[in-house]
Amino acid sequence: MALVREIGFAQAYSFKYSPRPGTPAAAARKQIAEGVKDERLAELQALLREQADAFSKRCIGQEMDVLFQYRGRHEGQLVGRSPYLQSVHARAPETLLGRLSRVRMTGTKTNSLAGELLGAVAH
Repeated sequence: MALVREIGFAQAYSFKYSPRPGTPAAAARKQIAEGVKDERLAELQALLREQADAFSKRCIGQEMDVLFQYRGRHEGQLVGRSPYLQSVHARAPETLLGRLSRVRMTGTKTNSLAGELLGAVAH
């Protein structure tokens, strides 16, 4: 946890340990109880969520190149990834799917950013 606090993450994936057959750790006699693993993972994920939310808030007003990957839930909306792998939702034409486009970040949502399309990035 101290290392996670020191580094500060924009985004991270975390999982609790599970034994893998044939590994030395799986054969160890002393294993951590599932309840303890669950508590530790919850604590870690809460800290990571807090850091990701703070990072996303600092992105508001910034311009970033976004790679649009798929259609969003709303008409005329595309979803892409920022250079920090955050999901970014913006109104954009489907012709930008698979392309980098300049986007100004305008707000945060749960696990993503909202943005305003500025233009396609020259290749």
